[in-house]
Amino acid sequence: MSRDADEAIVLSPPTTSDNAGGRIDQPRRSFIVQAGLLSAALWGTSAGAVGTRSAARIARSVIDRSCRVSGQRLDDLVAKAYPLFNKPAILPTFDASRDGARFDVDLHRIVTHTVVPETGERLRVSGLLAVPVGVKGELPLVSWQHGTILSFDQVPSNLTLLADPAYELTDAADSLETLFNVHRFAARGYAVVAADYVGKGPFRDGRGEGYAVKGVSTRTCLDILAAGQQAMRTLGLRPSKRFLHGWSQGALNTQWLHQALRSQSLPVTGTAVASPFNDLNEAWSFWAGAQTFPLPAGVASYPALPGWISLCMIVALGSYELQYGLGGLLQAAVQPQYRDMAKQYWQDYKLDTAAAQGIPTGAQLLVPGFFDRATDERNSAFLRHLAANRASYWHYDAPIRFHYGLADEAIHPAMVGRALSAGGALAGGVAVPGGSHRGTFLAGLYGGPSTLDGAQNIPQWFASLG
Repeated sequence: MSRDADEAIVLSPPTTSDNAGGRIDQPRRSFIVQAGLLSAALWGTSAGAVGTRSAARIARSVIDRSCRVSGQRLDDLVAKAYPLFNKPAILPTFDASRDGARFDVDLHRIVTHTVVPETGERLRVSGLLAVPVGVKGELPLVSWQHGTILSFDQVPSNLTLLADPAYELTDAADSLETLFNVHRFAARGYAVVAADYVGKGPFRDGRGEGYAVKGVSTRTCLDILAAGQQAMRTLGLRPSKRFLHGWSQGALNTQWLHQALRSQSLPVTGTAVASPFNDLNEAWSFWAGAQTFPLPAGVASYPALPGWISLCMIVALGSYELQYGLGGLLQAAVQPQYRDMAKQYWQDYKLDTAAAQGIPTGAQLLVPGFFDRATDERNSAFLRHLAANRASYWHYDAPIRFHYGLADEAIHPAMVGRALSAGGALAGGVAVPGGSHRGTFLAGLYGGPSTLDGAQNIPQWFASLG
């Protein structure tokens, strides 16, 4: 039986190997209860034993900050941000007469709670809901998953700071990638929902994040999506079709979200991801210099890995140590001369402090033999968790497109091939000649057939899907 895009979103809890005899550990029990409350409160399903009023009280979503941004202001902001992503230039300059906003947009910060599957914690989380002004009733919905941010505050909901007419977005403090999605979708008649992720944004309260950790990332995206849809109802809106979009880390989160929705037969009209690192073990080997790939066809040279790769690796180690209880993982995985820097960076994300202590390359960061032998049980467990979380070998029964740059300094095109070859007939690839990591993302939103190897851009492709 088909289901519309407004139905219940509940991710089934993972099984655990230590629940012998039918026992359920407390974190998992908490997760199950919270999932049931979320379903009952947000989607009108039977609350059962938990009670409707209890469910509504626990799982209520909140819009706690809002502002309206004119289409003209959005065009002006995009015009300033566009060149920062179009490096090297593979797209023509931004043209508002062709790609400009069609609607003013209301931006809402939404707040709800999530339960971390790996730890059982119940945390307050935030996100963004962006909707076109003047639209009522049904409209398509895009769930946007942002990429890696090496800070705590450059989150989607930060765009509500545009309530100040004088506020200027910057690359260092704001989520410009979310601005582009708001411009290309919300300002053209879609609703956009975007999670800030656990450990990010105004309610992180000093907690570390869950970078590239499947359970917490998927659960947060599901809960913010549900909260966004509930907030839409209070505004007289209802999603018609559901689309997913993500870039880099967000591309991986988007594939996990796609899998979670489809595992419950919930509809996904179309999914687009850019620069995805699907196989985390392969990505780590590439980032650490332990694996290389041949040049893409027709390419004479390939860019070196960026300097920020090792910082992403540190954040991943800290996230896996925190989420999976791998105490001392940073100590075990990182070479002795970089351990203090790595531990400090995981705590504060201060690049100036890290630079003063010396930032290693990805090839220098890890202890010798990390990929060749059992260097430490925590390192071995980390690699096992990476393998369990990969998204390369999923069969897609709903349309998905993978955008990959032929000059992407962080994600080699060969790394995308695993998901394409295993994904089935509904998985397609879009090569971006000359596309850097940022350029590939921008081209997917604003490019044309000449930039996208003959393909439509994502807004055009979404619009073409029934």
